Amino acid sequence: MTACGGMMGCQDGPMYAMKSANPYYRWHEWQADEAFGTTEHERRTQLAQLADDIGGYDDAVQAKWLSALNHVMDTDESPEMRRLAVMAAGNVDGPPALGILEKGMEDGSVKVRMQACRALGNQATDENVLLLASAVGSETSIDVKHAAMRALQDQSSPKAVEALRLALSDRNPSTQNLAIASLRGATGKDYGDDPETWIAALDGQPVEEPPTRFADRLRELF
Repeated sequence: MTACGGMMGCQDGPMYAMKSANPYYRWHEWQADEAFGTTEHERRTQLAQLADDIGGYDDAVQAKWLSALNHVMDTDESPEMRRLAVMAAGNVDGPPALGILEKGMEDGSVKVRMQACRALGNQATDENVLLLASAVGSETSIDVKHAAMRALQDQSSPKAVEALRLALSDRNPSTQNLAIASLRGATGKDYGDDPETWIAALDGQPVEEPPTRFADRLRELF
């Protein structure tokens, strides 16, 4: 008998450790309700690894993992597990992951909803913009609202711009400032730091962009 013969760690040769750690290989050993470990540390580690890897899997394997992630959203009591599930789903391109992100936006945990906003901002689709715009208008948590606004800064659609325009009228100065910063990204324009000037410009009134200051130009370069 070789030295390896009596060791459980050698049962699958040099590939064993990789297969044990990689969600791609372990999927075939799990059902949806058994896809992740039994302790919170195990589940957190495996979900974080899946979030890193899932974007490189083929459609069929992604679909199986999305089913497991959907199960996490429906049954896992840990907000951190649900946040990681949303983060993983956000790394899957196209409509298949949208249902999980929608659940994330409706989750009772602020950090899960914030993660859903970040995930939705990764792709410029009408559905994603609508979900983010709705959060800007109706979200009760200022942190989630701001996460949605940040996610809209890379979305140039009229719906994104309109949602950010409405946020300019918010009484919270930090919300107004973030709306202006996000509008700069969404429109490619810069009408300064006054919310009323931005509202006038977005409403079609003649407003000139102020000249770029030397200090601002340096910040853009570095």
